[in-house]
Amino acid sequence: MNFLTALFGMAGDVLRGETRSSRGAQAVSFSGGTLTWAVVAFGMFYGGVMGTYGGVDGPRMWQVAISAFKVPFLLFTTFFLSLPSFFVINTLLGLRADFPRVLRALLSTQAGLTIILSALAPYTAFWYVCGSRYQPAILFNGLMFGIASVSAQWMLRRSYQPLVQNNPKHLWMLRAWLVIYVFVGIQMGWALRPFIGDPVAPVQFFREGSWSNAYEFVFQMMWDVLSGRGRR
Repeated sequence: MNFLTALFGMAGDVLRGETRSSRGAQAVSFSGGTLTWAVVAFGMFYGGVMGTYGGVDGPRMWQVAISAFKVPFLLFTTFFLSLPSFFVINTLLGLRADFPRVLRALLSTQAGLTIILSALAPYTAFWYVCGSRYQPAILFNGLMFGIASVSAQWMLRRSYQPLVQNNPKHLWMLRAWLVIYVFVGIQMGWALRPFIGDPVAPVQFFREGSWSNAYEFVFQMMWDVLSGRGRR
């Protein structure tokens, strides 16, 4: 119970943009490890709910466990794949001295993203209960990730504000991070699928053809759903 109290207290502080706990004498700075555990805990919670499509009985319970593991893994993989190029660009623009603060802002945003995702999990569960088809269920989860990502960007802008005031180049870096992160994240999400798992297919950790083009499939799936040809 103390762990959950501390976790939710930290979640509130992260969402408010506070770098220190607001609980009096127990005030401590949030370390990178603490923020990392927040990404794991809240990411696994949403991933577990995400994997309940099609039920949780028998082999489907494995899909819940797989999805719970994959969501934080997706976020960390996307983060660390995007970070090297972002670091190089910051260095080339003479912003390397600020990078520790940049890194902390980015990690706090990752934690905020998963906290927002976990708050959206009841909507995902309700969508499933309403009898959604498989492809619309995928798009709905994509919408939840989109809402969480956009909300997290407001958090990142708030964290970046002092940096931008000191050097306007950070505003361009903020935009560059968004482009890099979204581009890598979509393709990584495609490579790591399935996150939901088709109930008529066997439960599997990876799907064949993982390294095909994500963007082509997403546009085709949206067209199928809008034209009424999505699978039931």
